[in-house]
Amino acid sequence: MKEVQSLLGVFTEVFGPGAAPVVVRAPGRVNLIGEHTDYNEGFVLPVAVDFSLFLAARRRKDRQVKAYAVDRQELVSFSLEDSFSYDHDHRWSNYLQGVLRVLQHACARAESGEELPGIEVAFTGKIPPGAGLASSAALEVATALAVQELNGLSFDRPALARICQQAENEFAGVNCGIMDQFVSLLGKAGHALFLDCRSLEYRQLPLELGEYRLLLCQSGVRHTLADSEYNRRRRDCEEGTAFFSRRFPEIKSLRDLTLTQLETCREEINPVLYRRLLHVLSENLRVEESVAALEARDLKTFGVLLNASHDSLRYLYEVSCAEIDLLVELAREVPGVLGTRLTGGGFGGCTISLVQEDAVEDFSRRVLTNYQQQTGITPVLYEITAAGGAELIQKGDEE
Repeated sequence: MKEVQSLLGVFTEVFGPGAAPVVVRAPGRVNLIGEHTDYNEGFVLPVAVDFSLFLAARRRKDRQVKAYAVDRQELVSFSLEDSFSYDHDHRWSNYLQGVLRVLQHACARAESGEELPGIEVAFTGKIPPGAGLASSAALEVATALAVQELNGLSFDRPALARICQQAENEFAGVNCGIMDQFVSLLGKAGHALFLDCRSLEYRQLPLELGEYRLLLCQSGVRHTLADSEYNRRRRDCEEGTAFFSRRFPEIKSLRDLTLTQLETCREEINPVLYRRLLHVLSENLRVEESVAALEARDLKTFGVLLNASHDSLRYLYEVSCAEIDLLVELAREVPGVLGTRLTGGGFGGCTISLVQEDAVEDFSRRVLTNYQQQTGITPVLYEITAAGGAELIQKGDEE
């Protein structure tokens, strides 16, 4: 694999000769539907995609960590002996630091109480950063898998997903749900992953699209979730949960709230909060309806649900932006497009569209040209396929 050979060459250049490193691959993801439901213990329907991050790592004899971001040509060093500190100059390193911090605490709590050794890490990827394809989750997952392999740890994949989520919540500063890390670890080629974010029960759903294709259109508007309104939306959801749990003790999260209960108390909450909660409740229903539609190969209904999801994200949850809305409007004007929506956390990133195969060329010409003319931004279009989850590519040598 060309990416791996190139990565190993850079690894040796940066860190010198020695034991062959462990190499892992972790994919990004595209969420078909179910946006901002994961941190409310709801339902999501993502796919792992064939944009992947590759990471090489080997143990050190001390407790130093040296991490090299190949694509940025940046080297970061820190010690596992010291307290971890957020790196404002190299923000990518915080995802790696966060995972090491959580794993170190987990190992310290174990019966053996072993300490993690230092490591040397280099990584490169084909996941466009800031596009909403979960490049940060892929880095977390790749780090966790590599550290597990190097140290003989035995966390199962759902547990590793929770470790990576905890790292992003507690250290990187994004109160994300578990979807990104989970599908990066447990995605299956040719399938979407229907996940219950409360129980972590999941089902692999065959993605049989027939004459239709999934097109991802990158808006060129970069988002940084930790600096955006993302965390504010989560606080809105927590506020809503607290309000309704006082009225209805059985409500532990928005997953438990019904539309009837929401409407009953509509006059008692502010209109903004009402809109936020209405999106989450209706989006959960759309995920379940989408699963049923895909199982029945009813792609027209699935397309209607994609459109409804975007309108809800735009007007109720208010996480879209002018550029994304323009992409959606342009896509909806193309014959052969069944549905299109914002995918990812919002405030930029990408749209996902379900497009008839014969209409792909027309879609590309009309949407990309008109978008560039109206915004001055050159968008990028990808056809996506559902890929497999993270994997160990090379086991490495003992020193």
